[in-house]
Amino acid sequence: MGIITDIQRFSLNDGPGIRTTVFFKGCNIACDWCHNPESISPKPELMRYGQKCIGCGRCEDAAAPCFSGARKWAGREVTVRNVMAEVMQDADYYITSGGGVTLSGGEPMLQPDFAAELLHACVGEGIQTAIETNLYYDFSILEKMLCDLTLIMCDMKVFDDKKHRKSTGAGNGLILENLRLLGRKDIRYVIRTPVIPGLNDSEEEICAIASFISQREQKPLYYELLNFNPLGAGKYEALGIVNKYAGTRPLSEGRMQELADAARKHGIPVRVG
Repeated sequence: MGIITDIQRFSLNDGPGIRTTVFFKGCNIACDWCHNPESISPKPELMRYGQKCIGCGRCEDAAAPCFSGARKWAGREVTVRNVMAEVMQDADYYITSGGGVTLSGGEPMLQPDFAAELLHACVGEGIQTAIETNLYYDFSILEKMLCDLTLIMCDMKVFDDKKHRKSTGAGNGLILENLRLLGRKDIRYVIRTPVIPGLNDSEEEICAIASFISQREQKPLYYELLNFNPLGAGKYEALGIVNKYAGTRPLSEGRMQELADAARKHGIPVRVG
């Protein structure tokens, strides 16, 4: 049994091909810019979208469903069988597109038994698997699942430890060490940096990460720069929490390309997402 926030079908941004992404609930760091803030707490949370309220009064009964979508629970318990029933509906698309299933979050490795069982079930059905992870945990947790993973997508958010700690609530020493360990494994992986205005959107910061990547024994398939995503703003309001990046806009396409060009000088393939 695990707890998730959503199962998103026909996803095109969480790995190659057409994918089904399973969003795990609970994260061990709290990035100031997170665009899935409902996935940070491990417990179910009630999200309130006041602009959708039609004044029907059904919310007086806490158990009653909200047909207008003004109230929505983030977080539900599921079994591997529940998830696989949805996953298998798109099995043909995975084959034709080179896609598969991605575990995301939150942080999937906070529910290691559920994650491992789900990955193994996918592999048993011939489905390619991927995980989006922050690597902020003991590497042995991930290592046990490597045989059932086709691709690992891991974040290196900020290279400067003090800035990382201030903006995520955790230092990056463990993450850097796990990236070193991952670079010694025979596994396909990608390193990604969410480029956040005013935090890590400088050549100095991006090049520090690119230099670190270039020194790995087995280099990632590529280094990907992900432009700031402001689409989670409504979720902060629905949860009643402060959005520290309210009103912040993504970087221009030109600026993202400048940062990518700077990273490429370290001899690694770079993509802009």
